[in-house]
Amino acid sequence: MAKQKYLANFLEQMPDFVFDFVQNYYDGDSINTQLAYCIDIRIFLNFLSARKFKNKSLEDFTSEDLNTITVDDLVNFRAYLREYTIKTTTCDGREVNRTVKNSNYGINRKLSTVRSLFAYLYKTDKITQNITDKLDFTNIKQKIKKPLTTQETIRLLDVIFNGEKYYTGRDLTEYTNRKLRDVALYTAYLGTGVRVSELVNLNISDISFDTSSFVVTRKGGEEQEIFMPVQVENELYNYIQWRKAFNAEDKDALFISRLGKRITVAAVEKNLKKYCYTVDIIHPDKTRPHALRRTFACRLLEDGVDIKMVAELMGHKNIEVTHRFYAQYSSKARKEIMRSFEVIREE
Repeated sequence: MAKQKYLANFLEQMPDFVFDFVQNYYDGDSINTQLAYCIDIRIFLNFLSARKFKNKSLEDFTSEDLNTITVDDLVNFRAYLREYTIKTTTCDGREVNRTVKNSNYGINRKLSTVRSLFAYLYKTDKITQNITDKLDFTNIKQKIKKPLTTQETIRLLDVIFNGEKYYTGRDLTEYTNRKLRDVALYTAYLGTGVRVSELVNLNISDISFDTSSFVVTRKGGEEQEIFMPVQVENELYNYIQWRKAFNAEDKDALFISRLGKRITVAAVEKNLKKYCYTVDIIHPDKTRPHALRRTFACRLLEDGVDIKMVAELMGHKNIEVTHRFYAQYSSKARKEIMRSFEVIREE
């Protein structure tokens, strides 16, 4: 509710066409995504206000103003995003200048938001052309993020299932209190490949043991039925028996904190990181929740599952996203081929 109110207040300060864009065109996206759109668009409009429209206030901008934007304006905006200064207010009320720097990824994300805005205005006949189609994005060298190895997966599951062997004192008490939940949560994560946001938003009513499945709300608001492996179903069943008897503040949430409230994404990440560090998994790519989703995808590809099916199971609308996981899997396959290759065969 707090984020909804913050978004509403944010949109009140924006032009009407931005309100329509965020609330109607992207209504199915999460609050965080909609807030990100607002922030990116505000940066763009502030740039235009200072450089092209003589300090015009944000709420006074119209779609007709964007009809006058040129490719040069967009190129200058792309350069501006590399490093710029904004005014911000400190906790004691002082107004200070702060320098903001963006990586190539950050620049492209903001340009992508602007392009989406222009595409919406063009499709709804609010502007006569989409000038952003002529703008090139900044080149980004894609870094391959590796999944957990088989041995790392075994070590991680061992500490989650058998933490009594690893922890003592207060750490042991905390582990014991959350063991049933964490076993169910991380098994479901590793066994279904759903996003962490989808996992924490699950309600008890979303789980069906009759069909051995649960329903998640994917990006864009679409629902998808996720079928559970037997191990996932068993752990969720054990956890839910305890969960139903627990007098939680949040009656609907499946995964709850020790205070009885819906668990947060931050808590899932914090606990996973602790488990990883306990068994010497320290690479930053492998200690984040998305590593489990990445591992799930690579395991499917390794087992010969068609990439189109993997894309469907992962909830990817664009199969090109799934190809990133395929590249990671093929790296392992290439290694196996090359390690067994004989440069000079023995006669």
